[in-house]
Amino acid sequence: MLEFDARCRLGAFALDAAFGTDGALTALFGRSGSGKTTVLNLIAGLARPDSGRIAVGGRVLYDSLGGVALAAHRRRVGYVFQEGRLLPHLTVRQNLLYGSLFNRAQTRVVGFGQAVALLGLEALLERRPAALSGGEKQRVAIGRALLSNPEVLLLDEPLASLDTPRKAEILYYIERLRDEVRVPIVYVSHSLDEVVRLADSVVLLSAGKVLASGSVRDLMSRVELRPYLGRFEGGAVIEARVAGQDLESGLARLEFGGGALEIPDVEALVGEQVRIRVRARDVSIALARPSGLSIRNVLAGTVAELGEENGASLDVRLDLGGTPLIARITRKSAAELGLRPGVPVFALIKSVSIDRRSVGYA
Repeated sequence: MLEFDARCRLGAFALDAAFGTDGALTALFGRSGSGKTTVLNLIAGLARPDSGRIAVGGRVLYDSLGGVALAAHRRRVGYVFQEGRLLPHLTVRQNLLYGSLFNRAQTRVVGFGQAVALLGLEALLERRPAALSGGEKQRVAIGRALLSNPEVLLLDEPLASLDTPRKAEILYYIERLRDEVRVPIVYVSHSLDEVVRLADSVVLLSAGKVLASGSVRDLMSRVELRPYLGRFEGGAVIEARVAGQDLESGLARLEFGGGALEIPDVEALVGEQVRIRVRARDVSIALARPSGLSIRNVLAGTVAELGEENGASLDVRLDLGGTPLIARITRKSAAELGLRPGVPVFALIKSVSIDRRSVGYA
């Protein structure tokens, strides 16, 4: 359990944020300047709040009322920055072992061999950082942080400087960390694709304050948060089970409480659980079930809520048998269709609008 409640002022920027989480991976999400990295620095002890309380697993790192302010090296926090910050004169093996120098506890989160295997570093151990790709450097940085035996692992936009193939590579290894290592992870990102794929819970920050926190599915289904999730990126998250794989067509059938979806390029076995992000801009609404069209996903539901928008478009939250879905349509279309809460509708989603970046693996 991570408990965070802190207030501080850094120049013109003021942070006043409080949240608690017990997820395996918690994402801090928000625009640049919202306070995400400041939160990490306060947890790590690289900055000090003016007041508040920070605790990990019941162990207090900072408490202004109790007079507790542990030094950074005593907090058992592993920190991975946007750039790996490896020691250039040391080999990968030596960089990894450098992390263990800061382990004062008798127990270990992971051993050296386990960290190497977990992050796929076997072939890199004798190389120096100059001979590594950006993705390889980040894997080594994560391994070094793990070998410091942390109680919490902080990842500050670790994919920000990587190209698309390297991002996909690192995402796979972070998923393994989340699932196989019993260390809570706090992950800073401004990419909804990363958040949906990785996070158990999300803390949405804006201008130094927590706007909302909770599960990925809950936050993505709240139409009032659209301005903070990005005009073109907002939508809903559906948790589903892989019910079938049609190898000939390349489509997977994903079943959930409100129906089923057919989408391409799902790299999961039948029976596995996945998360699908469906962008609001990719959802259309019809009053009657259409026929003779190429769209394969037609889902029955009802209108649950209409967002309050001043522009030409608005978000409509639909209820698909208990599963929320967001559609972004024009205000004129909403008026012509007579949309209001309780109206039965059909949601139309193109299969090809959901690519592999929009699929997370539980």
